[in-house]
Amino acid sequence: MGMFDKLLNRRQQEEEMKASNRLPPGQSLTHKFPVLTYGPNPTFDPQTWDFRVFGEVEKEMRWNWEEFLALPTITLTTDIHCVTRWSKFDTTWTGVKFKDFVNLFGIKDSARYVIAHCDYGYTTNLPLEVMLDDDVLITYQYEGEPLEPDHGGPLRTLVPKRYLWKSAKFVRALEFSKEDKPGFWEVRGYSNDGDPWQEDRYGQRGFF
Repeated sequence: MGMFDKLLNRRQQEEEMKASNRLPPGQSLTHKFPVLTYGPNPTFDPQTWDFRVFGEVEKEMRWNWEEFLALPTITLTTDIHCVTRWSKFDTTWTGVKFKDFVNLFGIKDSARYVIAHCDYGYTTNLPLEVMLDDDVLITYQYEGEPLEPDHGGPLRTLVPKRYLWKSAKFVRALEFSKEDKPGFWEVRGYSNDGDPWQEDRYGQRGFF
């Protein structure tokens, strides 16, 4: 297939996605998976890596890599949307369903927000009610293969109903908080909510 034919095919698919209400406003379809990361990829050592939960939980817990891999998983196929205006459809991910994960340690009634803490001090925030959607994962496989570092491996969150920066790469901890704590991009002008269907890209201060 030539370059022109590929472009025509992509545009036809894009129109089909618009007609089926799968393409949020301002987005374009891509068949690629663009790499967008602030800073270098962290080094992953499965012997020293760990993941923890803390804050407004009944029991603070920590897992090493082997222990986390032993947790029950699900596989789901979903669309993803980046704030830089690309959307990728029918992507397949495997990981721990967040809604089931919280049953391992319990959430206090005071918990209102989930703050993802990642390597190099990066954070991002979402309301607990958003994280409890059925399609939210803590994921380590993409298209049946281990998640590549460029896409957040070994572990990231996946929140399909929000722009992709809300799906934290290189996640190392989840904090359950009484108060909202805007993260790295949120304090630099991005929206605090990031809803693609509302085209909620930037906050009141606009883009920095």
